[in-house]
Amino acid sequence: MPASFVLVAFAVAAEAVAVLKAWSIRFAETFDLPPCGNHCHEFDMHRWSSSPAVPGHRRVAATLLTASFAVFLGSALGERTCAEQPGALDIEALQSVSLPDDPAAVIAVVGQSPILMGEIKPKIDTRIEKVLEKAGDYVPEDQVRLARIQMTRALLAQAIQRRMMRESYLIDQVGTQDADKRREADETLQAKARQMFFETEMAELMEQYDVQTASELDEKLREKGTSLPIRQREFVDAMLGHLFIRGKVNKDPAVSLAEILRYYQTHQEEFHHKARARWEQLTVRFDRFATRKEAYDAIWAMGREAFFGGNMQAVAKEKSQEPFASSGGLHDWTNQGSLASRVLDEQIFSLPTDAMSQIIEDEVGYHIVRVLEREPAGMTPLSEVQDDIRAIIRDRKIAEAQAEAMKSVRQSVPVWSLFHNDVPGARPLPDAMIAAAESSTADASSPNPPRSR
Repeated sequence: MPASFVLVAFAVAAEAVAVLKAWSIRFAETFDLPPCGNHCHEFDMHRWSSSPAVPGHRRVAATLLTASFAVFLGSALGERTCAEQPGALDIEALQSVSLPDDPAAVIAVVGQSPILMGEIKPKIDTRIEKVLEKAGDYVPEDQVRLARIQMTRALLAQAIQRRMMRESYLIDQVGTQDADKRREADETLQAKARQMFFETEMAELMEQYDVQTASELDEKLREKGTSLPIRQREFVDAMLGHLFIRGKVNKDPAVSLAEILRYYQTHQEEFHHKARARWEQLTVRFDRFATRKEAYDAIWAMGREAFFGGNMQAVAKEKSQEPFASSGGLHDWTNQGSLASRVLDEQIFSLPTDAMSQIIEDEVGYHIVRVLEREPAGMTPLSEVQDDIRAIIRDRKIAEAQAEAMKSVRQSVPVWSLFHNDVPGARPLPDAMIAAAESSTADASSPNPPRSR
């Protein structure tokens, strides 16, 4: 198998990870929700490629691609952790999956709303084409096909997520009313969201791509594997989903003093600190002088100027030779034992405060310090950390409310999908439902769609 295939696998996986991570962040920002923890955003390519448990180029590529999908699930759906990667059996099963080529093919149904292959296929085709162009070598078709399947899974899961939120909002608005009322409410809501798209999102896109007309913008978007209608549809789904979340999740929940105190008492290890100090420092380095005597004379002159002039920081800015010189030699709170110079560390944590030291020598040079403040090891006072604790509890409450909202979404909106195992609670997509959804889509696109009776 060509060595260039490994590079292609890395590139395709990196494309998927970048897209999925960006979408996760955008989802969090759009819905005013805290993003998932940093562990869900970190993906170590080298660790996967060098693992002894991954034999051969084929397994490396497959593992990278499945990992990219797991990153998305951990970020957006909150149902799987990043450690729960699809295994070898999943990869073998994917080999038998047949993706439809027809853009009008239904690949999922969310509530009463179908998702078509054409909504995600252009993005996948564009990304894979770019990767293959960069590869400059033959890549086996079965490996390209596996990459296509995995990216389809990831982008379909995104589309399902957005559509579930949209359907949930619609259910909240119309309840169990008949089909005509539902259609009327859906059209009204979509019209308002589309208006917002043209007033805000479209203007930003036109500025981003430096175009003047909608047709020019659509042409630019198609070069990126999307289109103006697709971006509009995604915006409408996201906007209606935002309205649903806004009604379910309080983005500024109250946090009582009792809750703050309880957290402080049960997480004391988080607020314990070592002895720490703040100080000013003058330094001359041995490697800047021909002899140590010249270095000593320089530090002595600096110390004399600071002592009689009364402004140690001004002297440090002008003449000191250590990294903090530009800040007046001011070192903010630093824990005991964290300095590279053991001599300086010992002096700073034993000298009297607010007094200039004698000349201190270590392996780097000569120093004069003045300790401004020093605190012994102990607990950081509650008064200093209560705002941080309040933010922690607030974010946790938002996350819990988000999880509860998503639970209600899954309970109220049925999902059928080509990859039903990727979405909790989803069911396989039956042939009869595909036919019905495609017929409904065709009717909706006709000049005079039939009305439900």
